[in-house]
Amino acid sequence: MPKRVSGKWYAQAIFELALESKDLERCQKGLENTAELAQDESLMALLENPKLLFEAKESLLRERLGEVHPFILNLALLLVSKDVLRLGGDISRHYRLFFDAYRGIEHAEVTTAVPLDEKEKEAISKHVGETMGRKVTLDLQVDPSILGGFIARIGDMLIDGSVRQNLDSLGKNLLEVGRS
Repeated sequence: MPKRVSGKWYAQAIFELALESKDLERCQKGLENTAELAQDESLMALLENPKLLFEAKESLLRERLGEVHPFILNLALLLVSKDVLRLGGDISRHYRLFFDAYRGIEHAEVTTAVPLDEKEKEAISKHVGETMGRKVTLDLQVDPSILGGFIARIGDMLIDGSVRQNLDSLGKNLLEVGRS
């Protein structure tokens, strides 16, 4: 069974190098560019073609990435040599999480029953930020099954302010009162 490779390891390695060299933002931009390349199916078909020499792939990659930080170019070349450049998006996402954590920014995965307007987004961001004691950015999802309110996941922490949760709690309390 093939081993599943995660972009988190690569992201952490690049983050540590970028932190040491004080090139955090430049590396983030380079990783975003690499992630975009990994979405280009015609480019990926060339880079994954076993008949194309590595030197040709390297030349193509250098041309497409342009003036990118040497760490990022070396990473992209390594990924191509291992045939895992498609991890570019995963690496970029994990790097952003490391970078944001370094800057004191937390990511909250927030699920609501309906799409939110800007005022509602700000209110939830403020509420979750005050709970966490940090600045928070929201990654929003819609799930009508929660009926109303919101559910926020921040790392291992869960804030469940959904109507469904409140109704479930109310139901349990009523059952307990009925048994007494």
